[in-house]
Amino acid sequence: EVQLVESGGGLVQPGGSLRLSCVASGFTFSTYAMKWVRQAPGKGLEWVSTIGSGGGNIAYAHSVRGRFTISRDNTKNTLYLQMNNLKPEDTAVYYCAIYSGSPRGQGTQVTVSS
Repeated sequence: EVQLVESGGGLVQPGGSLRLSCVASGFTFSTYAMKWVRQAPGKGLEWVSTIGSGGGNIAYAHSVRGRFTISRDNTKNTLYLQMNNLKPEDTAVYYCAIYSGSPRGQGTQVTVSS
């Protein structure tokens, strides 16, 4: 069974940073492209970033480009999202997912507020 467990969220002031993690199990993590998506209060899922199975083929949504960095450690079955210069509009529940799939975990809440 595919399991994805996100962590690392929290409350941060505008301009602050957070690093999200997603530990994967139940599938061969190193052979799948992965993505981060988010859901702001009252809104639908928004794609944030994608990374290829080997760590290449990286893409970002325009709204986070230059501030967020996606990475992965296939030896640890873990996906990361480094988020810098956070803005109030980044407030959302963040989920990781297999590139071709939908979020399966509980997500991690990120709140950017002063």
